[in-house]
Amino acid sequence: MKTVGILTGGGDAPGLNAVIRAIVRRSLPRGYRMVGIRHGWRGMLERETVALDAKATSGILHRGGTILGTSRTNPYKTVEDGKAVEANFTALGLDALVAIGGEDTLGVAAKLGNVGFPVVGVPKTIDNDLSGTDTTFGFDTAVAIATEAIDRLHSTAESHDRVIVCEVMGRHAGWIALHSGMAGGADFILLPERPVDIEAVCDAVTRRLERGLRFSIIVAAEGARLETGEIKTSAETDAFGHVKLGGIGLRLAQEIESRTGCETRSVQLGHVQRGGTPTAFDRWLGSRYGLLAADMVHEGSFGMMAAYRGGVFMPVPLAQAVAVPKTVPTDLIDLASALFA
Repeated sequence: MKTVGILTGGGDAPGLNAVIRAIVRRSLPRGYRMVGIRHGWRGMLERETVALDAKATSGILHRGGTILGTSRTNPYKTVEDGKAVEANFTALGLDALVAIGGEDTLGVAAKLGNVGFPVVGVPKTIDNDLSGTDTTFGFDTAVAIATEAIDRLHSTAESHDRVIVCEVMGRHAGWIALHSGMAGGADFILLPERPVDIEAVCDAVTRRLERGLRFSIIVAAEGARLETGEIKTSAETDAFGHVKLGGIGLRLAQEIESRTGCETRSVQLGHVQRGGTPTAFDRWLGSRYGLLAADMVHEGSFGMMAAYRGGVFMPVPLAQAVAVPKTVPTDLIDLASALFA
């Protein structure tokens, strides 16, 4: 009986449990022993595992988060940990490992694959910024949550004649801001891909005032950059070297109020975008990714990631998937600007 491990790493995303469930249900009838690695790569370092059977994966499809837990552990941050995770792969008796995560988690998986370990990747990030696939699960739910928040902000902004800046997630890529901003009827959208032009934002607010519209909604990705750079909550970095971003909404609100005289507030959605029940699409997408990942293990397609391209599910090289982030193209940003007030 061959043993297959499953781990979830990095930030949680709606749809993770759908992936886990699908991998297990596809693999058990084929005679595999399924093992969950607790808390991402940290579990590989500490050999923390849990059995995954039909009972363990029953009733989890609709649940947010991950039943396996997660962490932002980088086992290749030190040479010692890198050697430990490789040794534990063998010590745990794994014949294959399915790593579900974003660029950092899959980057570690790619390194393991490069030294000969049988790994398969599944793309997970609410930011939708993995270049190897058209869509990552979790993104649809995050956009739906952000759009609902923007809808609610519209009514209170109009009631109080206020400008409200809604800060959403998106470190290097502004897909959530773009999609939720367009769906929510934002009057301006600010993305990491293009430096913030505060004058243009204030001009948009002023034009609305001149037309008798005394409220405005601005949507900004957390990674949107001012002339001075990104807004950081701390100088500290995580295990993969990322700084903690946040505060662009408040900074923009202060600038807009100072320059236009309009009362301005900011709302930071934060981790609300990660939590809760996944949408039907993310449950379906996560399930399809899981089924493909199980088939890839069964067929020996290692060093690959399950991908969704042009409506077709297919394996793609892990190295290709994590090579460069998938950012919002300039022409799409320009197109969206036609909707601004």
